[in-house]
Amino acid sequence: MGSIYLRGNKYWVKYTHHGKTYRESSQSDKITDARRLLKQREGESVEERFPGLKAQKTMFRELTEDYLTDYKKNKYKSFFRAEISVRHLLGFFATYNANDIDTRAINEYVAKRLDENAANGTVNRELTALRRMYSIATKSTPPKVLRAPRFEMLEENNVRAGYFEPQDYIRMRENLPAYLRPLFAAAYFTGLRKSELTSLTWDQVNLFQRKITLDPGTTKNNEPRIIWLAGELLEIMKEQYAWTMKGFPKCRYVFHKDGNRIADFRKAWQRALLRCGYKPSFKCRDCGAIVQLDLEQKWKKEGPFVSLRVDKKTWQELICERCGQNRFQRNSKVFHDNRRTAVRNMVRTGTPESVAMKISGHKTRTIFERYNITSEEDQKAASERLSNAHEETLKELQNFEAGHNLGTISLVK
Repeated sequence: MGSIYLRGNKYWVKYTHHGKTYRESSQSDKITDARRLLKQREGESVEERFPGLKAQKTMFRELTEDYLTDYKKNKYKSFFRAEISVRHLLGFFATYNANDIDTRAINEYVAKRLDENAANGTVNRELTALRRMYSIATKSTPPKVLRAPRFEMLEENNVRAGYFEPQDYIRMRENLPAYLRPLFAAAYFTGLRKSELTSLTWDQVNLFQRKITLDPGTTKNNEPRIIWLAGELLEIMKEQYAWTMKGFPKCRYVFHKDGNRIADFRKAWQRALLRCGYKPSFKCRDCGAIVQLDLEQKWKKEGPFVSLRVDKKTWQELICERCGQNRFQRNSKVFHDNRRTAVRNMVRTGTPESVAMKISGHKTRTIFERYNITSEEDQKAASERLSNAHEETLKELQNFEAGHNLGTISLVK
């Protein structure tokens, strides 16, 4: 049984939990408030929901430390992304008590990040990190927070729809440097991620059995996969092996640059895009409108193969003609478009979606659907197939009528 006593001009409560005595101020000079607090603590003790007084004093910085520790313990590969989210969150909530962060404070944080021109998707990743912090804190023994705040995610408009048609693949392959062509072809035919390809070693490739084996730990989801080689890709892999053994016999990487693992190749990629005729384009984050930069004047000064890099002044001067906002993201073709292309081509050619997911390494149906992009040509082909099937049905019906002398059946009243 607990008790209430007066200390100065504030009422305090005294109670016992698991044999340990606690004294807590009601922060009020009204005895009714003290009785309410005492009743709450006794109920929490009986139902084993008492968090302890330490949970009331937990600072937000402690939650971020536990969050990063959880990332290290589980060896998540996106640790760098977690550190970026923590840095932004600490910039706003560093002086907050963890229990003082409510919906109002989170909304203020979101407004601040949007004012800094952060994308909705970026803010959502940071809010996801915040939610995970409170999940870890509430599941601790004893809990480190009394409650977790509730908040809503922002609407995202960042689903890319880029892919390479066969003619695009041929043009890009011809304009890329020689050391990148096999890498590009492998991505186009297999849909493997860039990191999976650049880290691929010859002990994972069996040219005799015509397959690539991705071991656990080398893939994003840590699950093994087997990629079978055939046709043009098989010939490219044979040529790559012969070239590597002749010039760089000690190189263990399948795709390399002069015997060294391929690292950042953004500049080479951008030059190839320009040679193919692609202009720098940007997508409005608010309304989805596409803005292209005119490079003709820049070409006259710097030549036809200038960089796609846009300086800060030009970036700030971009204004969307549709909504008048200045919130853009790059919309040029990226290497990852090969992954979307491979998934779409597999489904197009009749590969069951469950098999395509095994090859591409997608674990959830939701993400797979984002990669299985339907283009205007797909929709046109579907309409043509439906129309052709309808015409064939009409012909069969007319032949049946003629053969049985049923007369003409009017299909329109």
